[in-house]
Amino acid sequence: MARKKNKGEAAKLEMTPMIDVVFQLLIFFIVTLKQQDILAHLDVFRPQPDDKPPPQEIDDMLEIMISRDGYWMNGSLIPFRSMDRRITKLAKYSQDMPVIIKCTLDSPHKYLIKTLDSCSKAGLSKISVFTM
Repeated sequence: MARKKNKGEAAKLEMTPMIDVVFQLLIFFIVTLKQQDILAHLDVFRPQPDDKPPPQEIDDMLEIMISRDGYWMNGSLIPFRSMDRRITKLAKYSQDMPVIIKCTLDSPHKYLIKTLDSCSKAGLSKISVFTM
């Protein structure tokens, strides 16, 4: 039997089966790929514990109540100079201590201004003022 000769036609190469094979190979490699555990190879050194004792906390906050009669701290009526000294003493331990100032409706405005000046002089900046 004699072979038929191709009469000038170029050979055709079908692309669809080739694309199918490429996608199947891609899926095979994605599925069989093993990820290395990066976290298992990290060298992490934790810091040594500090030998210093933890700082002692005085109070969580400083609470001052201002009424018509004067200044109240810890439930007792005190003069302005005593309150000013206590604020200065407590501010030496912690500049971040919150100060809560509670004013009654009949308290003189000058008492609040004196208290705010005292806190500012001591370096306390976290101040909240409430009216009772």
